[in-house]
Amino acid sequence: MSADSIVRGLATELKGEVRADDATRAAYATDASNHRVVPLCVVLPRDADDVVRLVERCADANVPITSRGAGTNTAGNAIGPGVIVDFSRHMTAVLDIDPAARTAVVEPGVVLDRLRDRAAAHGLTFGADPSTHNRCTLGGMIGTNACGSHSVAWGTTADNVDELDVVLADGSCVTLGRHGDQGDGTGAGTPLLNALAEVRNRWLADIRLELGRFPRQISGYGLQHLLPENGFHAARALVGAEGTCGLVTRVRVRLVPLPAARVLVVAGFADDLAAAAAAPALAAAGPLTVEGINDRLVAAFDSRPAPQRRPELPAGRAWLLLEVGADDPAAARDHAEAVRRSARDQGALDVHVVVDHADQRAYWRIRERGAGLATRTADGREAWPGWEDAAVPPARLAGYLKDFRELLDRYGRQGVVYGHFGEGCVHVRIDHDLLSESGRAAYRSFQEDAADLVVAHGGSLSGEHGDGRARSELLPRMYGERIRDAFAAFKHAFDPLGRFNPGVLVDPARLDADLRQTISRPHTADLAFAYHSDGGDFGKALRRCVGVGACRKQSGGGMCPSYRATRDERHSTRGRARILAEMLDGRLSADGWRSEHVKDALDLCLMCKACSAECPVTVDMATYKAEFLHQHYRGRLRPAAHYSMGWLPLWLAAGRRFARPLNAVLDVDAVAALARRLGGIDPARRLPRLATWSFHRWFRRRTGPADGDPVVLWVDSFTAAFAPEVARDAVHVLEAAGYRVEVPSQTLCCGLTWVSTGQLDIARRVMRRTVRALDRRADGDRPVVTLEPSCGAALRSDLPELVDGDGARRVASRIRTLAELLDGRELPFRADRPATAVVQFHCHQRAVFGTRPDRALLERAGVTVHGVDEGCCGLAGNFGFQAGHYEISKTCAEQSFLPHLEEHAPDAPVLADGFSCRLQIAEFGGRRPVHLARLLRERIEPAP
Repeated sequence: MSADSIVRGLATELKGEVRADDATRAAYATDASNHRVVPLCVVLPRDADDVVRLVERCADANVPITSRGAGTNTAGNAIGPGVIVDFSRHMTAVLDIDPAARTAVVEPGVVLDRLRDRAAAHGLTFGADPSTHNRCTLGGMIGTNACGSHSVAWGTTADNVDELDVVLADGSCVTLGRHGDQGDGTGAGTPLLNALAEVRNRWLADIRLELGRFPRQISGYGLQHLLPENGFHAARALVGAEGTCGLVTRVRVRLVPLPAARVLVVAGFADDLAAAAAAPALAAAGPLTVEGINDRLVAAFDSRPAPQRRPELPAGRAWLLLEVGADDPAAARDHAEAVRRSARDQGALDVHVVVDHADQRAYWRIRERGAGLATRTADGREAWPGWEDAAVPPARLAGYLKDFRELLDRYGRQGVVYGHFGEGCVHVRIDHDLLSESGRAAYRSFQEDAADLVVAHGGSLSGEHGDGRARSELLPRMYGERIRDAFAAFKHAFDPLGRFNPGVLVDPARLDADLRQTISRPHTADLAFAYHSDGGDFGKALRRCVGVGACRKQSGGGMCPSYRATRDERHSTRGRARILAEMLDGRLSADGWRSEHVKDALDLCLMCKACSAECPVTVDMATYKAEFLHQHYRGRLRPAAHYSMGWLPLWLAAGRRFARPLNAVLDVDAVAALARRLGGIDPARRLPRLATWSFHRWFRRRTGPADGDPVVLWVDSFTAAFAPEVARDAVHVLEAAGYRVEVPSQTLCCGLTWVSTGQLDIARRVMRRTVRALDRRADGDRPVVTLEPSCGAALRSDLPELVDGDGARRVASRIRTLAELLDGRELPFRADRPATAVVQFHCHQRAVFGTRPDRALLERAGVTVHGVDEGCCGLAGNFGFQAGHYEISKTCAEQSFLPHLEEHAPDAPVLADGFSCRLQIAEFGGRRPVHLARLLRERIEPAP
């Protein structure tokens, strides 16, 4: 049967989607590992019936199946050559929560945080909580037996699973749980349970001797759960099987009580060896977590352009994060004090006790971003998973780390070590050379030596993420032949023909097979952006995406708005990065930069820049999309929207002279409809009206103060054309703060509209003109204040990448937002008008500047901030105006600011500095938002 006929047949029979386009196959060819296998197609099943039909059809056609949750697997266990089954699109329901029994029933695609949120309403939570909790799925956690920070207290995923509904290789369905009365070897159970009992009985002594020796022994199958003393628990034995035995369609899990109060104890040690040595004793003190980080991870956190500031750590070069919980705050503080004393007894140099929840989250943010932070060394070299999560008995962790460091030195490699010290499990990414044949040979040798080392310490190749393609080949170094035979028999009982996730665990692929880096090559020629952080190599820039999947989170922060709207992997930052990488290496199609598949995949990227700050590896898809559009349309006719909105600063400069007649003409529906059609603008969009007065004329005619600190006010094209009152308000506020305001005689342009439409040659010319105007000796280093966040971000971040030279860097270094400039500056605020404002922070502002100065300034002004920190307004400059984007733009608004507006009274102030944000709020929220300059001016003395 041909591939096309298989895909057509599945599409005909299934209710869910079946996708075999090149872009989808490219997006699913990798996970968060080093490996790459292009699938035949991707299936997004609607329900369990879809899964049964899928398995039956694949059995008929002898097509392998690999299940996938969020695809954050670092061992290569979520990729495969046949059908990828992605449960995260439709099978995402929390079906039931029973507070009395402390259980929940869920579908496999439900994101962990969604289950935790539902359970929290009953004072419960799910015990296992990997750092990817805001995007990982329960099905994926079951596949690898995920653990997380709290497993030292609440156990692994296997410890918290009661029951699984599983579709077997022939399409039959079974419900697995605890089957103690059917595991007596008498043949009283079902054929599958009888086969499992036979496996247990045949290798009983070997299982007892080699498996279940310590909690983080995750490698291989969990056959110890079949032992009589463990209740012949077939469901738990299947947890950690990495999708090699069947497809899970329903899960019943246990929930644990959620402590009402938590306190975090942060203990500093001389180094990570000292922290590791102290961990077992501290785990015995009963904390909920015993997590280790070191100075290298902290340095990596500090080097990223994250908007959040890092909290002050205790003295030391390594730290343990020791969380305690109790039913009331006083008991939690008492327990924390006991843990603090224990840490001192174990050699801690300094200890902080953190009570405030927001402060606790700031510490946890360092630990949770580890998987991304560790992917680049301090000098910019790339670091990779592979030997990512080995574990040893906790008492042997310090000795293992010492020997592991010696192993790294012997190979001339570096790695940032962090992880679950209380359970002897450590994460590390290593700067292997996977781009050359000799480097890959050394990688293979290292993996073998590392396996021997962890076995010598009585440990496990995997302590959390499974063996996958990265380590399955190494299992003979850990287990004897009899246990491996038991593994094979267990697999055969479920999947006799080996159709589920081939190449993993049983009959494994070589650990250095299908490495995605083998097809990577430098791409440095004829690029528009400089890619300074990646040595001018666009390929290296794309390799920043290691697949951690933070762009798939469904709440918190702004990344990635189009993925949140569509739930389509192609529209995640990760999906787009992988599709671009396949294009660059010539694997997606022969069209290269001309590829329509890539253009379609990038079309819904709002270029919001959230990924550049929120992605722990700082993937910058806005820049990559601009580069692609530049190359794709080079020397070709462009879409109408690129000419209408890409060149908008010029049209506005010309149109401002005729604002009144132009506004009158656009009030005629037929004319406005024609303008939208000719300009490639969505017919549902309202066109903004031009201001009828000139800020520059007003400024030239007034007399400002003769003294004060000089500051240059940047009046961008949009402010000048549509909202000159914002610039006027800013002048009054700046003068009230003691500044002497200078305004360039002409409206300068940041070039953003040309950048966002990929017209980078023109953008560079526009930016060079701006640099010449601003980088004058007479200006010195006086700050340049921008009022439009997107313009400020373009000047701060895009300008040095497009325009080379010291002048561009000097100008970029002088750019300030209004709040940045006024941060700490005295202003005569009136104290009689407290207010609560709904604040839509612009995506570019959050990504490039952060929001701390704005929040601090508004607090000084007596304004309580209800900040919209999730999602994007959805207009995003030209994006929301472009034909075909209206519905996605509206969905983004519904997922970001609209719910916040509904929570507040209609007369509550709404603050939005971005012009596009204000348009979107007015159109979909029915409010009249104001700029920060207006809000500040209204709150200073004397009243305007």
